[in-house]
Amino acid sequence: MLTNGILGWSWWQIVLLGLALTHVTIAGVTIYLHRAQAHRALRLHPVVSHFFRFWLWMSTGMVTRQWVAVHRLHHARCETPEDPHSPQVLGLRKVLTEGAELYRDKAADPGVVARYGHGTPDDWLERHLYSRHPYGGISLLLVIDAILFGLPGVALWAIQMIWIPFWAAGVINGLGHYWGYRNYDAPDASRNLSPWGILIGGEELHNNHHAFPSSARLSSKWWEFDIGWFYIRLMALLGLADVRRVAPRPVIVADKQQVDLDTVRAVIRGRMHVMANYASEVLKPVLRSELCASAAHCRRRYRRFRRLLENDENRLAPEAREHLRRLLRESQALETVYRYRQQLKAVWGQTASSQEALVRSLQEWCRNAEASGVQALQDFARRLRGFSLEAARPA
Repeated sequence: MLTNGILGWSWWQIVLLGLALTHVTIAGVTIYLHRAQAHRALRLHPVVSHFFRFWLWMSTGMVTRQWVAVHRLHHARCETPEDPHSPQVLGLRKVLTEGAELYRDKAADPGVVARYGHGTPDDWLERHLYSRHPYGGISLLLVIDAILFGLPGVALWAIQMIWIPFWAAGVINGLGHYWGYRNYDAPDASRNLSPWGILIGGEELHNNHHAFPSSARLSSKWWEFDIGWFYIRLMALLGLADVRRVAPRPVIVADKQQVDLDTVRAVIRGRMHVMANYASEVLKPVLRSELCASAAHCRRRYRRFRRLLENDENRLAPEAREHLRRLLRESQALETVYRYRQQLKAVWGQTASSQEALVRSLQEWCRNAEASGVQALQDFARRLRGFSLEAARPA
């Protein structure tokens, strides 16, 4: 009994159970801690909310208020020395191998918790059990695993203990800001690790999340899949969740020709979509036309310079910045569309300007773009005049 526990399960049964239980833990982190508590993107039924609190207490020992505070600090100070786990600042190896330690250091700072941990549960159970005895749950889980499965249960418990430190604290916080693809020009180094967010509950779509932090849905393109969003929609159908916010969706009003205040508001609110559209509709076709002497030649140079054009110059390494400047000197068309991209971003950077000044700035940008002589830029400016947003609603 000491060897196999009271259930006497085989190793493959325990492996399958371990995969299921760690997936529940991942779901608790992404749905409860991340989307519901840290970003208020949805409300969970009290039964669901408390289930996740209890399960995370047992499987991770994390305190809701501390986790939320550290994550909000990450968004508020992303890629700066105050970011608790930035591979751009601390190095990828440190975040991958010491992610849990970096989290604990900030979670132990009462100033961080007090400033960023507001709005989290503060009931009797939180004060007297979960926050007061964070190691009580994981100790209880060790006893349960050992009784049910014996020595393999101890191994199962060890895997449960390293699951979140490895995947969340290491992979997401490390590789999620270092490697992968970007749908949006978020003001940080966030990247999507995979278009299929299954293993880590949808958190693989990290660039999408940093572009729209308050969205309950992390997938953006039609070919991306966010299993956390699938669970949320299922719970919503059962009356166990209420989605508050999802990322806004851009639409084009075909007959609209006048840039007005509604256009400006839509462009500013949907600026991530605007810049993504600019990259696909202006930068990419102009880059192809300027560089493609032959198919093979095009592929080589296109891959080399695409990322240079889509990134802000101040985020590039000195060598890459010099490559970009050399490219722009060689092509008047590329220099034009790159300059207009920077000018468009400057429009919504005018936060202190009046509404009338913002309207005039966008009107002037559209007029100048339409007179630029670059066909792709002209077409984009015409479409931008009709830019609008659907109401933010679940989809």
